[in-house]
Amino acid sequence: MSKQPAFDPKQFSDTMKESAQQIWLAGLGAFSKVQHEGGKVFETLVKDGLSIQHKTQKAAEEKLVEASQQMSQMSHQIAEKATGQWDKLETIFEDRVARALSRLGHPAIEEFQTLQKRIEQLESQLGVVKPKRKAPAKKTSPAKTIKR
Repeated sequence: MSKQPAFDPKQFSDTMKESAQQIWLAGLGAFSKVQHEGGKVFETLVKDGLSIQHKTQKAAEEKLVEASQQMSQMSHQIAEKATGQWDKLETIFEDRVARALSRLGHPAIEEFQTLQKRIEQLESQLGVVKPKRKAPAKKTSPAKTIKR
């Protein structure tokens, strides 16, 4: 995979200035010739000028598209790196919280799940029918009195 050279805004600006200067000088030279040689040469120079203008605009548009694509790629790469760093940070945080809970004697979720399965097996062996669980009642706070 070949690496394309990076877009250099200063170089692009210098190239555009140089082209503009050359066009300006060509225009002055053309104006001088027109005064001496007449309208036919002037028309030819106008056509040539239009051609150069179109080529210059096309080159500028291509450079802008290229620069835009490069900026988009860089933005995407930065976003991917940032996401990766957040994922690592999240994993570190989760691990530390799990270790802290373990040190406090709090069982891990896997232990709860193992106990739940074991209870279900024992209930099944004993023939115990589990009552359906009701959703816990919501606690309502007493109305607050407003002091005036």
